[in-house]
Amino acid sequence: MALVVTECTVDSGEPRRLDQIVQSLTGRSRSEVRGLLDQDCVQLNGRICKKPGLIIDPGSVVTVKHDPNMRYREAPRERPPAGFRVLFEDEHLIVVDKAPGILTVQTDHGGKKTLVDAVTDYLRRRHRGAKAIPVHRLDRDTSGVLVLGKNARIAEELMEQFRIRKAEREYAAIVAGKVTREQGTFRTYMATSKRLQRYSVGPGEQGELAITHYRVVQHLKGATYVRATLETGRRNQIRVHFSEVGHPVLGDDRYRSDLSHHPAWKGKGLALHAALLGFDHPVTGAAVRYEAPLPKEFERFLRGGS
Repeated sequence: MALVVTECTVDSGEPRRLDQIVQSLTGRSRSEVRGLLDQDCVQLNGRICKKPGLIIDPGSVVTVKHDPNMRYREAPRERPPAGFRVLFEDEHLIVVDKAPGILTVQTDHGGKKTLVDAVTDYLRRRHRGAKAIPVHRLDRDTSGVLVLGKNARIAEELMEQFRIRKAEREYAAIVAGKVTREQGTFRTYMATSKRLQRYSVGPGEQGELAITHYRVVQHLKGATYVRATLETGRRNQIRVHFSEVGHPVLGDDRYRSDLSHHPAWKGKGLALHAALLGFDHPVTGAAVRYEAPLPKEFERFLRGGS
């Protein structure tokens, strides 16, 4: 059967979405309207448009070409990846918002699927043989921004920015108790115990330099919301620094667990979130910054804890 062409020019009334206009033109269900869009049956000002939620400007022309006797099925939607959300991606790198509860890379014990595995699977859905290469890590129960390279050269160039402390890293943290100094800096040397606990050592003892700058954002009931900037990136650095002065991160069962529990903290992981990451793009040289919004558990605690 010949295709039917239906067309309308959008008037200056109340703004409408493209899918609503297509539905009024065709009388089809919302599911079939999405099918029309997926199968290139809809044009906006003479060009194919697939965006159902697009708000159409007055004066625009919407055209639908379809067979009235044919059922148009929408294309299968790609399942969102588990464990992360994509913040930015190009041919060289990918920036993600990591969920709590997933390791960045595999440990010596092996076992569960890591973030690197999950991002690699995501990349291979479109490009066979693609691989995500870790540049830095977040603790298992820490959420937030993390960058991975798509090849070894890009990953190495990004790692060098972290090594020379060029990358910008800011974390949001809710710590136990009232932090009295509105801003400050922790500068210690950290070592690792046989049980893999991190701790600061005294003068003259061997350890890795660890520097954390912080500022208080909000005082809460039995807790303090702080933003911490890393000058160095040692494992568990923020957690150790705050726990050693009696203000462990909420939800931390490893460092000062006697103080880290709060009745209002309902998060599954730590109250620690990598909120901002900045670096120079290794190909373009442009200074870029990516931010991950606070998790819902953070938002709920901050609303109810003041």
